[in-house]
Amino acid sequence: MKTIRVETENATILLTEVPEPKVRDRQTGEIAKDAVSGEALMKIGVVYIDEGESSLLHVTVPESGVSEGLTLGAPVSLPGLIARPWESVFNGQQRHGIAFRAAAVAPGAVPAGVGA
Repeated sequence: MKTIRVETENATILLTEVPEPKVRDRQTGEIAKDAVSGEALMKIGVVYIDEGESSLLHVTVPESGVSEGLTLGAPVSLPGLIARPWESVFNGQQRHGIAFRAAAVAPGAVPAGVGA
């Protein structure tokens, strides 16, 4: 399925949930792994603010891409942020959504001109 690059240059992105392992199977507690590298995956929560609109997003990042010094409520950067539409059938019901993934999460800054 096609991925869509998400523009972050002029957006404000604030950390709302600290990184934690992404669980692949809730029954067994198995941690999700990257299909190519086999590296463990982490999930974070952020609020993405751009042009006066905000959205709460859950973003998956590889464990090695999680930087030290992340603080709840503080700005972060998400290099390589992409969105990937998905759909599946669960318990006989069609479900769909958008999955977000970034190469890393690091402390960031509020873009110049925001709030000015």
